[in-house]
Amino acid sequence: MTGASPVILARGDGWIAIDKPPGEVVIPARHDDPLDCTWRRAEATLGARLWVVHRIDRDTSGIVLFATDAEAHRTLSMAFEHGRVSKTYVALTRGFPPGRSGTIDTPLHPARKGKMRPALPREPGALPAITDWSTLSEWNTPAGAVGWIEARPRTGRQHQIRVHLRSVGSPLLVDPLYGRSDRLLADQLGGSGQDVVMERLTLHARRIQLDAPRGGRIAIEAPLAADLERLIALLGTPAWSAAR
Repeated sequence: MTGASPVILARGDGWIAIDKPPGEVVIPARHDDPLDCTWRRAEATLGARLWVVHRIDRDTSGIVLFATDAEAHRTLSMAFEHGRVSKTYVALTRGFPPGRSGTIDTPLHPARKGKMRPALPREPGALPAITDWSTLSEWNTPAGAVGWIEARPRTGRQHQIRVHLRSVGSPLLVDPLYGRSDRLLADQLGGSGQDVVMERLTLHARRIQLDAPRGGRIAIEAPLAADLERLIALLGTPAWSAAR
């Protein structure tokens, strides 16, 4: 098992929240090392068994919630299944949706090679999907407009935020599946040279809120990953910001 010990954000009776780094899977894919994942790394650090409650993409950073016993796992999993969880992501996007906030309610449909796509009108097999969003900041760069978007998915479809943002003309700034690039270079941000400044999804699971399995409330926020912090610093002063 390789890599640093996982960062524990918070824990309570029946649950623990881990800050997953980018580039690491929550659970191993078929051909991955079965021990090289957030789940098994956290178990090794804690010396205890954990149950996976939900997942985020390999190249997304941020909060992942685990249960520490089977009963809590059932309760937390049901909360996710029935939409009783408030999730907040932040994303750097190529362009930004029209307006400063809104809701994307485009149904999604499975596509080839594990991808998702917007469903056609009345298409059989379409999955309801709803994402609320707000623009937090906007920049003008040599590569075009860049947005800092807060996304709050009400449903939990695979790749939902990535597909929804692309459907309104603002794909993630770096996204090899649904965007236009798999890396970002310094000169694209107004710097000099061809140094790679980002080569993973510009998406971070920032906040999660739900009822705790044995009373009380879980409300956790993950600090922004260091590589996203550096990228935002390189972008400089926004042309527009909701904080102003």
